[in-house]
Amino acid sequence: MLITIIELLVLLLALYIGSRYGSLALGAVAGLGLAFLVFDHGLKPGTPPTDIIYIIVAAVTCAGVLQASGGMDWLVQIAERLLRRHPQHITFLAPLTTFFLTVLVGTGHVMYAIMPVIVDVSIKKGIRPERPCAVASVASMIAIVCSPISAAVIAFATISHLNGFDISIPQVVAVTLPSCLIGILVAAAWSSRRGKELGKDPEFQALIADKKGYDYVYGKTDTTLDKVISKKAKWAVYIFLTAIVLVVILAFAQKILPAHETVVAVEGAKDVVLPTGKTVSPQSLADAGIVMAGVTVKQFVTIKMYLVIQIILITAAALMIIFCGAKPKSAVAGNVWQSGMVAVVAIYGIAWLANTFFGAHMDSIKDMLGTMVADYNWTVALMFFIFSVLINSQGAVLVSLLPVAYALGLPGWVLLGVLPCVYGYFFIPNYPTDIATVNMDRTGTTKIGKYVFNHSFMVPGLISVIVSTIVCYGLAYLFF
Repeated sequence: MLITIIELLVLLLALYIGSRYGSLALGAVAGLGLAFLVFDHGLKPGTPPTDIIYIIVAAVTCAGVLQASGGMDWLVQIAERLLRRHPQHITFLAPLTTFFLTVLVGTGHVMYAIMPVIVDVSIKKGIRPERPCAVASVASMIAIVCSPISAAVIAFATISHLNGFDISIPQVVAVTLPSCLIGILVAAAWSSRRGKELGKDPEFQALIADKKGYDYVYGKTDTTLDKVISKKAKWAVYIFLTAIVLVVILAFAQKILPAHETVVAVEGAKDVVLPTGKTVSPQSLADAGIVMAGVTVKQFVTIKMYLVIQIILITAAALMIIFCGAKPKSAVAGNVWQSGMVAVVAIYGIAWLANTFFGAHMDSIKDMLGTMVADYNWTVALMFFIFSVLINSQGAVLVSLLPVAYALGLPGWVLLGVLPCVYGYFFIPNYPTDIATVNMDRTGTTKIGKYVFNHSFMVPGLISVIVSTIVCYGLAYLFF
């Protein structure tokens, strides 16, 4: 028992240190913890989630190429026109804008382009920028569980399928999207009355009392409308959206996918002892293409959906490069591709570390948590939320903990119902989107409080996650 506690502390310490350094350190420090568990404590290394990582790489590449083509600028321009046309509704329109941009692109980091516009529209209309800015930042992140090409949704659908809960990506989105949308609207309604009006805020009035401060707040206009969008950039958007639509259609109609002859393991077949004395699993023989009576057989198998997604997304990226002038170097230099690849490294390291620990101690974990989780299914929501606060990655939370949740006997619909809880990293305001939002608000109303936890994102974040989870849980129960 003492050894298990020590190894758990190693896992938590690796997550803590990685989160302190941020970025690539999450995956790298997780590798350090993995090395300790494997080489010092002799645990069997788990299996890194390569299939999920490959899909994420394809999605990130496609979105990064879209950004390099200029197509993302066009999407942001469309959003800005909506905001400037109805400035009086900025507190509701801002989070809806960042929400749907994330749903389309698969990453919340697209909000960097629109947040200065949200601030500018608020100031021009005399609305306290904290109101739309904080909830818009939250919306851009919770929307990740609503995007058909996000790491979190892909991970949930893939891992669920492997554990007997056969649910497609469109079915996940059909539950999470309306749930999170309701949560965001409730948070926006609360935000519409938060804080003092700018004319009555003594801190803001002190800022603009000085000419330099006044010019800083009112002397510039942030806009994307002056950017010239080429026809090729617009075609890149069409290609990107077509790819997403194809993924959704094929996920629903998998019977039309091509099939190919392959070797598969016979269900229930036992391990085989080779003449050399080595014992191998039926799946190993199938992977090697070896047909053995009663162990493996040849069958026509429909191509797996996770491969279809990869093919469609990298094809879309290639078309944008060839026909839309997207430069690969620009894609790699863009914040969408870079933030996405950082997420890949984080998922790779954290999930491998977690898989190694939980794989070694699953029996003990079942003994300790099995009864509680079985009696109180909702407690898995707290597990997801706390883990998210530690590692700042929804995809990594699911890749690490979802297999554990299934092993504990939780039904798939319950896990779908608590999916919004994998967004908890607003709790400690150290995530790049929150920090950027604070820095972009020229009025200083969006801020991190003196005591850290009393920051602008706390209440909108809690409202969004709690309301979204309640609605999501109800829809999952109703339909699944």
